[in-house]
Amino acid sequence: MSEVLRRRRTELGMSQADLAAAAGVDRRQIRRYEAGEQQPVLSVAVAIANALDLAVGELAGIPSHKVNLSGEWWASWQTSKDGEEVITLQQVRFRQQGDLINVETATRGIAVEDGGYHWRGELRLWDNEILMGWYAADDGSVRSKGTMYFVLHPHGQHMAGRWVGVSYDGKIVTGWGAMARGEQEATDVIAELKQQEAQR
Repeated sequence: MSEVLRRRRTELGMSQADLAAAAGVDRRQIRRYEAGEQQPVLSVAVAIANALDLAVGELAGIPSHKVNLSGEWWASWQTSKDGEEVITLQQVRFRQQGDLINVETATRGIAVEDGGYHWRGELRLWDNEILMGWYAADDGSVRSKGTMYFVLHPHGQHMAGRWVGVSYDGKIVTGWGAMARGEQEATDVIAELKQQEAQR
C-alpha cells in the first residue's frame, strides 16, 4: 500500500499535505502510511482511495487490469468545410486518472484559415473497451464542441469511432474519428472506417 500511495500521489502532483486535506487526515499520518510504519483503518483507506481516484483494492496493491492510455496520441477526423470532406490529423495528449482521461491538443493539424483549432475534452473509459466523452474548442472565436464515442482496440494501440457536434458546416454534424499511438495508424483507421461505410 505504501508504494501505491506514494506513486499515485506523485502521479497526481499532490503533496502529502494536499492528500491529507483531501482525505481529511493529518499530514503526519500520510507520511507514516507512505513509510510503511502504519496501515490506515478501512474508513481512512476509503477516503484516501477516493482522493487518489483509486479503488480500495488498487490502493492495497491488487492490480486493476485497467489499460493505461496516458501519453502522446494522434487524432484523425473526418469533417467538412463548405460541404467538402476534410480529413484532419493532429497530435493530442492523454492524461489518465482512473477511468477519466483528459485530452488536449498539441497541434492544430491544419491551418486556422482551413478550420484548424485547438480543443480539449474528457473521455471516460468503460470496461477497458468503450470511451465516451466531450470536446470543446480552446481557441476564442471557434464555437466547435460536441461528443465523442470510441471503441478501443483490444491491445489499446488505437480507437475508432465517431464525433457529433457543432462545426463550421452546421449545428449537428458528424464524422468518423480515430486516435492512435502513431500518426500513420490514425490515418489508416479513418481510411478503414470510410471503406467499411462505402461497402454497406
